[in-house]
Amino acid sequence: MDIISKKPMEYTSIPRRQKELINEESENDERNYWRKDEINNFLSITKHELSFRDHILFYLLIYTGARKGELLAVTWDDIDFEAGSIRLAKTLYHAEGEFILQTSKTKESKRLISLGTNTLTLLRKWRMRQNEANLGSIHDWDDNKVIFTRDDGSPLRLAYLNEKLDIVIKKHNLHRITIHGLRHTHASLLFESGASIKEVQERLGHSNIQMTMNINTHVTDTVKEQTATKFQRFMEL
Repeated sequence: MDIISKKPMEYTSIPRRQKELINEESENDERNYWRKDEINNFLSITKHELSFRDHILFYLLIYTGARKGELLAVTWDDIDFEAGSIRLAKTLYHAEGEFILQTSKTKESKRLISLGTNTLTLLRKWRMRQNEANLGSIHDWDDNKVIFTRDDGSPLRLAYLNEKLDIVIKKHNLHRITIHGLRHTHASLLFESGASIKEVQERLGHSNIQMTMNINTHVTDTVKEQTATKFQRFMEL
């Protein structure tokens, strides 16, 4: 019998029920995304009221469209500061009282997405703070450290960001959305900025383009107004 050095569950992919895959981007009757002014207000609140770590986490959820499990699994070697990109190829999974890094469920989920200069600046500052405080994950996966942890180095609970979001929304009477609504927000603003369905699909890591199209049917009122304006201008030519 061979002795293995790693737990057999590490880097495994946990299959999801087909129903979950189909409904992943479905939305409640109430709007489950924020508009640009609401995002700016929320990030201003997190910057002044939450820890620097939590502010960056919410910033990244909004500016990358990553799933929370993907973001909590990011290690420093996933960040390419020179190329300005982040690799999303794994997710944090909690089972039987242990945290496990599992590979992304589909090849589309394994993706490399670009980061803006402001995002890169925040990540550089966070890396400096970690180095100065000697913070980092007590778990060493892939010869690197998970970026976002508790103060003792243990991984963050998957429900942590949900709870923080609910607290901020309730305290400041913000329009209520779910943590997944931040991903929906990213997609909606991509469409608003002029991105194609294919571009949004690749950035979000959707295996089924129908998921992306479902979001496109719920684009913001701003996009609808822009569409009407474009049509009117075309007809006036």
